[in-house]
Amino acid sequence: MEYVRPKALGEALDALAAFDDPTPLAGGTDLMVEVNLNHRRPDVVVSLRSLDELRRWDDTWIGAGVTFARLEGADDPALAQLARTVGSPQIRAAATLGGNLGTASPAADSLPFLAAADAHVVLKSTAGERRLRWDEFFVGPKQTVRRPDELIVGVELPSRPERQAFAKVGVRQAMVISMVSCCVLRDPSGPTRVALGSVGPTVLRATDAEEVASQAARLTDTDLDEFQRRVSAEVRPITDHRSTAEYRRHAAGVVARRALERCLR
Repeated sequence: MEYVRPKALGEALDALAAFDDPTPLAGGTDLMVEVNLNHRRPDVVVSLRSLDELRRWDDTWIGAGVTFARLEGADDPALAQLARTVGSPQIRAAATLGGNLGTASPAADSLPFLAAADAHVVLKSTAGERRLRWDEFFVGPKQTVRRPDELIVGVELPSRPERQAFAKVGVRQAMVISMVSCCVLRDPSGPTRVALGSVGPTVLRATDAEEVASQAARLTDTDLDEFQRRVSAEVRPITDHRSTAEYRRHAAGVVARRALERCLR
């Protein structure tokens, strides 16, 4: 295995362009699991740990190299909430947003927030830059449109409402891969966005449920019942070793309703 450690973003892009199938390495919390289980044997690894350009973070931009430990201090309540649920403190100190995006697991905890926020993923290569909406970037379970010569450099975030909530369900309360995760963003006047993970081939938006929640600044119990029903109807879960599709469908509605109720307080 060849190991390349560039010192600047341009050097990293040159390295990705120079090899047929290079593997970018940031925190390694996903990649090293696959390597240890003999699921992957990369020929070329390009380390991203020395690239300060990927660590920039402000209100409209999160660099791919920003760790979940840093995101725990986010001003966005949902982003801070989800960051605290990612693995152990040791994992959060190493795992990066770019790694979560690149792995593209339907259970990745950051993805519901990015989908609810209508984030754009920014990719760079020696050929130029691409800016893709989240639903253009993810195309299937652990599948994205990123080319081998491209690097995820960060995400652009449009303005978000202050009322936010994130919640997930797992087999235990901490250090767990979610069976269902949900992020709700709500404007005080009513407009609401709802995104869910672990209930489809990629993270998804519950647009029918959003329509119900967005109809008024104040929602009745009947509105919340209908919102919960529509979320459960919109998700596309599977049965696997962590949960059944039937449970995921039910839990999606319950978790989404609870997150919305937190936004209404």
